[in-house]
Amino acid sequence: MSIRVLITGAGSGFGRGIAFGLAQDSRYSIIATTQDYAQIFSLEQEAKKRGLKNIEFDKLNVTSPDDRSKVEGWDIDVLLNNAGISEGGSVLDIPAKAINAQLQTNVIGPVALTQIVARKMVARKSGRIIFMSSVAGLTVDPFSGAYSASKHAVEAFAEALYKETRPYNVDVLTINPGPFLTGFNDRMFESHRNWGSDMPKPVFDYAKLSFPHEQYDPQIVIDKAIAIIKDENPMYRNVLPQSIIDDQQSQLADIWTRKAKDGAGATNELVTKAEEIAPETPVA
Repeated sequence: MSIRVLITGAGSGFGRGIAFGLAQDSRYSIIATTQDYAQIFSLEQEAKKRGLKNIEFDKLNVTSPDDRSKVEGWDIDVLLNNAGISEGGSVLDIPAKAINAQLQTNVIGPVALTQIVARKMVARKSGRIIFMSSVAGLTVDPFSGAYSASKHAVEAFAEALYKETRPYNVDVLTINPGPFLTGFNDRMFESHRNWGSDMPKPVFDYAKLSFPHEQYDPQIVIDKAIAIIKDENPMYRNVLPQSIIDDQQSQLADIWTRKAKDGAGATNELVTKAEEIAPETPVA
């Protein structure tokens, strides 16, 4: 019997790559879902072109109770919570609607979906739940406070669920990508265009800001996610690429010794970099 894998947010980026990559292995039966029906046609055409018979596509907007209710009839062995959005902006400027949208799509919807799937896994005492989190769930950059808040919430739910499902043989783990060149990060710094003219004059000039990191090849995350799905006993936390782990740990340690007036009167180095770097800058 094939292993049933549900992947949300499979219309583009990591989700699309993982879905098609995993479908190369006939042991797996993949349900790749998208936010809307418009994305499905190109996915079906790609699957047909590749000759893949073990992948199907459906609309699953994680914020929609009606869409989530479909999953009650599905038997899922592995759930990859990959759907997500990002909207950038300083805490001083970002509108409440942009904060709420990220919490709904990145946290509340996926947790509600996970509840449906996880209850079945608990009943049969087997299954695996993977949260596509982010290094933004561990550390915080300027202009990504709302997105980071949503990913910190994901980390909290994942950690709690991990501890709660120990008696039921359900695996829970996270994948924490750093900066990868999928377009996701760069769109975050374009989202200010949707704020509307009724907003107060912003403190920052977002037309002059870009995502403040060089970005890696997304195949690193795609390959690792597929390996995690297949691995008998993967790590709980998977920060990618591994070369940034030391920096992440250093940032976390810094919080414990930082004082309130540290850096006062100076511009944060990542704010400066956001003003200088070009969009979609790859790692050299």
